[in-house]
Formats: sequence, structure tokens, C-alpha cells
Amino acid sequence: MRVAFIGLGVMGYPMAGHVSKSGMELCVYNRSNAKAQQWVEEYGGDLAPTPAAAAASCDVVLVCVGNDDDVREVVLGADGCLEAMQQGALLIDHTTASATLARELYETAKGQDKQFLDAPVSGGQAGAENGMLTVMVGGDEASYQTAKPVLDCYSKFSKLLGAAGNGQLAKMCNQICIAGVVQGLAEALNFATRAGLDGKDLIETIAKGAAGSWQMENRHETMLADQYEFGFAVDWMRKDLGIALEEARHNGAELPVAELVDSFYAEVQAMGGGRWDTSSLLTRYTRR
Repeated sequence: MRVAFIGLGVMGYPMAGHVSKSGMELCVYNRSNAKAQQWVEEYGGDLAPTPAAAAASCDVVLVCVGNDDDVREVVLGADGCLEAMQQGALLIDHTTASATLARELYETAKGQDKQFLDAPVSGGQAGAENGMLTVMVGGDEASYQTAKPVLDCYSKFSKLLGAAGNGQLAKMCNQICIAGVVQGLAEALNFATRAGLDGKDLIETIAKGAAGSWQMENRHETMLADQYEFGFAVDWMRKDLGIALEEARHNGAELPVAELVDSFYAEVQAMGGGRWDTSSLLTRYTRR
């Protein structure tokens, strides 16, 4: 299987590395050519000057970029990958983007006798580096079965959740859950400090019960140390929550917690914390 990987950012760089280590032939493209050159020097494979050139002879094309506009550029824009893909080839978008775009790309690909899956991921930079991501997939069963050997290179779990767009809808649910959990953890740690409790002792205790979570286990120590350079950036979380809130306006869902936490992240951005990780919600209490 010959694979193209378009987008070598914080997530894409290690994900592409895992594909390369699996023995598949890989061609990469990145807007910053220096980053792509660095990747090739580290992992081997080919480097392409455009998304179209990367995708031209590949069976599977993976995209992992920033937002809807970035996806449109590398997939449908000048020198975009979709037009250059051979008939029957599969395009997989790992970007967290809108369900509307996913459905559009599915129909466009289908009209060109090509395949498409929307497949956003969860697990953050550490999950990408360790090959332990969770992949939420929307599209056709046959396409998912074709994709599975590639997805398995960098994921611990993947699941087809229905029609095109459903992967993106699932990722919205994922981010809605995370927002509430991180805010709850920030409030609890702030409360504990003001009440005179030892934060580490507290978490060691309550993490064993119903309050336990991935965020509590993996972020409480850095939060207590006022360190926020360890995960998914606030800027990207606001982008994701914005997508979820926009979708909710269309489907009638009420998201009061997500909306409130999004406003809290806006405060963190105003403090200069756009690149801090999402656990930096605690700074609203500690850095005022």
C-alpha cells in the first residue's frame, strides 16, 4: 500500500512516522518544506512539492491540518490532492473540522469515483507520538475496512460511527466532554487550595473514586505546578468548541457548559495563553 500524508504538524508528524515504521511506502507534503525535509531525514520516504504531487500515485491519502479552510486548500484548492488521486483511491481527513465539510468532501469524492472518510482523532500529542490515538470515523464500511490497516499504525482504537460527517460529530461530543471535565478539575483544585488542602494528596484520594478521569490523572500535577506546555492548545480547543456550538445552533442541542467554558478559554487567550494547554483554565483563578 502506498500512502500520502499531508500535514506534518504536532499530530501529523508522529502519525506519519508510525505509518512509515509499519513498512508502507510513504510520500509527505507540508506547507513548510523544511518540516517535510526534516521528516524525510528522520523516517525516509518521499517528499512532494504539492498535495497533488503527494497523492498522485497513492492508494490512501491522509490529511491532518488545522481547520476547514486548510482542508479545502489542500484537498480542493490549486494543486489540491483530490483531483490528482487515482480512481478508487481513499482520502482520509484526520483534521477536526465541520460535519458539513465532511459531507461535502464525501459527495465530491464519490462523484470522482474516489472514497472519503472523516476521521478526527483524540489523544493529543502524546497519543500521536505513542501510537495510541482514538479515531472516530464517518463514511462507508468498505472504505473503513480499507483504511483500517493504516489507522492501526497510530491508534489504539477506531470505530466507524455511520455516515460521512458522523466522525466529526463524535469529535464534537468528545470536546464537549473534555471542556466540562477540565473546568471541573480547575474549580476543584482552586477550591482545595483555598480550603487549605494539599492538592496532590487530594487527587491521590479522589482519583480512585467516581471523580477520577484522564484529565485528573494526567494534568493535576502540572496544573498544581502552574505549568501549561503539555498538551492540546487553547487556540485549537476554542476552534473545536466553536464548531460544536455552531452545529448545536443547527440541531437544537443545548450546550450551556460548553458555551461557558468556551468563554473561559477566551479569557485565557486574553491573558496570553492561546498556546497553553487546555488545563490552563486554572489560571483564571491563580493568575488574576
